[in-house]
This record gives sequence, C-alpha cells and structure tokens, in this order.
Amino acid sequence: MINSRIIFISVLILFLICGCVHTLQKTSVYQDKNSVLSEFKSPPDTKPAHETNNPDKKSSLINIIETNHGKSEVKNKNYTANNSEQCDITINKKIQSIPDEALEFCEVSQDFWQKGELENALEALDQAYSLILNIDTNDVPNLIQQKEDLRFMISKRILEIYASRNIVVNGNHNAIPIVINKHIKAEIDHFTTGREKNFFRKAYKRSGKYRPYIVSELKKAGLPVELSWLPLIESGFNVVALSKARALGLWQFIPSTGYKFGLKRNIFIDERIDPVKSTKAAIAYLKELHNIFGDWNTVLASYNCGEGRVLRVIRSQNINYLDDFWDLYQRLPMETARYVPRFLATLYIVKNPKKYGLDSIKIDSQSEYETVSVSKQIHLNSIAKNIGISNKILKELNPELRYNILPSDQYPLRVPPGKCEVLLSKLDEIPVCSPPRSTRIVYHKVRPGETLSTIARRYRTSVKNIARTNNIRKNNLIVAGKKLKIPQNGAKYLARKPKYLHTSKYIVKRGDSLWIIARRFDTTTKKLQKLNNLLNTNLHIGQVLKIPGQKASPAPTKKNLRIYLVKRGDSPFMIAKQHNVPLERFLRTNNLTAGCKIYPGQQVFVK
Repeated sequence: MINSRIIFISVLILFLICGCVHTLQKTSVYQDKNSVLSEFKSPPDTKPAHETNNPDKKSSLINIIETNHGKSEVKNKNYTANNSEQCDITINKKIQSIPDEALEFCEVSQDFWQKGELENALEALDQAYSLILNIDTNDVPNLIQQKEDLRFMISKRILEIYASRNIVVNGNHNAIPIVINKHIKAEIDHFTTGREKNFFRKAYKRSGKYRPYIVSELKKAGLPVELSWLPLIESGFNVVALSKARALGLWQFIPSTGYKFGLKRNIFIDERIDPVKSTKAAIAYLKELHNIFGDWNTVLASYNCGEGRVLRVIRSQNINYLDDFWDLYQRLPMETARYVPRFLATLYIVKNPKKYGLDSIKIDSQSEYETVSVSKQIHLNSIAKNIGISNKILKELNPELRYNILPSDQYPLRVPPGKCEVLLSKLDEIPVCSPPRSTRIVYHKVRPGETLSTIARRYRTSVKNIARTNNIRKNNLIVAGKKLKIPQNGAKYLARKPKYLHTSKYIVKRGDSLWIIARRFDTTTKKLQKLNNLLNTNLHIGQVLKIPGQKASPAPTKKNLRIYLVKRGDSPFMIAKQHNVPLERFLRTNNLTAGCKIYPGQQVFVK
C-alpha cells in the first residue's frame, strides 16, 4: 500500500516537471518568432516603438493615408467612366458590324446571282436575314431604320431571284402549280354546286369567243396559257363588265392602269372594252408583275389589289420574309385573298370537264372579221343598214365605241368577212353623225323623305342614270345629307313652277298647332307640311310658316286702321264686339289665334 502511493506520487511529480519544461519552450519560441517578424517588418533605421506613439506624427500619418486613399478613389472613378465609354463604343461597333456583315452577304448574293448561281445567292440572303434578326436596336432610331431597310431589301431581292428562276420566257408554260387546300375546295364548291354555278357555266360558254386569241398572245409572250382563264374570274368573259371600282372590260382595268399600259379613252372610244387591245395590255402588266414577284400566285394577288399593296404587306412582316402567296394569304384583303383560290379552282374545274359536267356545254365560237380603215364620223346602225348585217353583230365586233359612232380620224373598223368592199362602195352614202353633247353633272343634296324616283322626276332624268352615275346598287340606299351626281345630258335644268301662285307667311304663336293653323286658313296639315318641308307636326313659337293659296296681307297702315291699347280685363272677343268687327277678321288682322292671350298695354289694330 505504501509502495503504491510512493509510485503514484513520483509519477505525478514527473508529469508536473514535463509540463513546466514544455511551457518554457513554447514561450521562448513565440518570442523568437515575434522578434524575427518585427525585424522583418521594421527597416534598419526605424526608431524605437515608443516614439511612434507621438500624436502629431500619428495624425500626419493618418492624413497621408487618407490622401493616398482619395487619390486612388478618383483614379478608380476616372477609370470606370473611361471604361464604360469604351464599352459603349465597343458595343456600338459590334452592333454596327452586324448590318455591315449582312450587307456584305447581300453583295455576295448579287455576285452569285449575276453568275447564275441562284441557290448560292439565296443561301447568302438567308445568312444576311438571319444576321439582321439578331440585331438588338436598343430603341436607337438609326439602327431601327437601318434594320428595316435591310429587311425589306433582302425580301425584295429574294423575290427578284425567284422571278429570274421561275420566269417562263424560255418556253415553260406550266409554271402555275395547282394545289388543293380548304380554300380552293370551298371555291370549287361555289362554282360547281353553289350559288355561282350559273355564273360559271355562262362564263365558260362565252370563253370560246376570246380564249383562242388570248392563248396565242400568251404563248408569244412566253407566259402560262392557264392565264387565259383569268378573265373568267375578272369579268365572266363579259367585255362590258363594270365593277364597283369602275374597272371595265375583260381584264377589268381601272382608267389609271389602262393609261399606263396604252389603253386610250376619249369621247368616242374606251379601249379597255376592246378584247384585243386590253389583252395585250394585260399581258404587259402580268409580265411586269412577274418580274417583281416571281411567284405566279403572288402576281395574281397583285393584279387584283395592286403591287403597292402587296409590297406594303411584305414590308410589314416582323418574323420572316414572305416569298409565297400562302405566306401573304392572311394579310391580304378578303377579296384578294379569295381571288387566287378562285382562279386555282377554275383551273382545276376546266381540267376536269367531265367530272363537273362542262363537256355538255356548247362553247361559243370565235368571231371572224376583216378590218377596214374608215375616216368618217358615222354611226354603226347606218353602217349595218348599208352593208346588210345586224346592228348586234357590228357592235360585238367593235365594243370599244362608246356611243357606236366612229371618230372622225382614221379608225380600223371590224366588219364580217366579205363586207369591206361593200362598205367602201357605199361609204359616201352614209350620213355623218354627231356624238351626243357632253353630259353635264349637277349635284343634289338629299333631303329627308326624298327617294331616287322623286329626285329623277325633279331633274327630268331616270332612276337608272342616277344610280349608275353614283354607283348605287339598290334604289333605296340613299341617305339624307348625301350629295348625288345628277346627269343632265347637256340640258339645263328648269325649275318647276310652284303649285301655289300665292302664299302668305304666318308666325307661330303660343297655343298654335298645325291643325289649328290649317283650319284657320282653310287648308290641310299635309299641304302645310309639304309646302314647309316638315317631317312631323311639331311647331315652335316664332316659327314662320308658308300658307298656301293666301295672298300676303298688306301691312296695316294708319290710314285704314287705328291702334287700340289693351286694358285690364279685355279679351279679343270683347275688343272685336266693342269695335263692331267680326272676331275672325280681328284675329287675322292681328295675327292672333283663338287661344292666344293678350296683355294690358299691348297694341292691337282695329277699324
């Protein structure tokens, strides 16, 4: 027991000694490290540490540090500003490089196109378009405008390349692909089983008169012969068809487009009606449109609504360029959107005549004629009578003559075969005919209650002339306040004489009604309403009415009348009785009614 205690105590003492030795070693090591570090940080000539605690030196040291810190902040700010400006310049240069690169692709495409490498040219334009779609304009006006200009230029260039690729001058007459979709199926149903079935069949029958010539001209121009069916959609092969937009003839030219392609229009002729001249003009117009767009369906849409409209639709696109009609379909006017499917439906139907029962229709034959030059102003009726043919045949051969009268200068008149010599031999016997005087137009503002028939009677013309001049489809579609053109045929309008030779004026007073006034003046309310253009029987105090069949009563004078001042308690009856005047005469003299009130001090006239 004693031995174990001695061992325990000796071990404890040993541990205490080891712990003391370790502590002494650790302290010396840290001191050595601190001394080494202080020597490393302090320069050789550094003064003792107690001197650095001087407050003056400490404050000066702080000032130096703050000054250096301020300078570093200014340098940092300047650096940041310069850096941001440089970044903006770099970004702008980078953005500007995109349209420049796109423009280079356009130039490359132009080179490929001139070399005839159309696929490479289109691929280069695709690259250019994909580049400009990635331009972030950041609402910078110049970049936005530049992006739009490039986008439109690329779209137009693509259409031009398609045009050069699809042009059919080299003899490809099957360039109009016939596709069948829901829009075309709907139009096929309209033409074969719907409400336009009769129109289609009649137009198909008339096509025989004009299609052979149209087909021959299309082949000469290198255009698809399928275009010969376009007049069926335009006019139903009716040479005198007139649209709401004043388009006329087989090919439905408006005057401005007709002038552009050489169709004349004057008092004697309108070449838009002539099937030969209008066909040549239509072919020239179609070729011009095909040079712009290349895709025949888009060309037909442009023929209907104008190339400017289609180009504006192309320019308004936001996602991709539009190089096909079906890309444009939803963006075009409804009439134009239906126009192309109607044409493609027509092609499908005429290529399947047995399927749709067209083989049973006897097509009209082409008219044969000879041309003779005439330099005399004569009427077609006189010519037909002298050469022994019907007026109808001669008018069908020369539909462009507006009044069926030849102009005085040299005119190529079409006559049936074998009639040229007959006409020349009898030309001196045919009397000269003058054209009708130019139609004078007057304007009429529609009043409430008026109709076309009443207006026509007033101006001594017909309802048909007024409706046609103003492009009115239904006779009852006129609105009060609208101005109508009234054709006068050169005659001056003579105003009708008034029904009533004498009228007088009456000022409406309190208590008056139209019935009371009519009864007083021995007339009717209808006559008063008609004479005064009244829509109803409502009147207002102070309103001036015309009274039919009454001479204007002379103004009262002092010679035959005297003035009486109304007193309190007076009434019209009492005053009339007092002066021995009939009540009706007293009321009429003073423009009073039976219900009118008079007031003290009021002046009235008595005999």
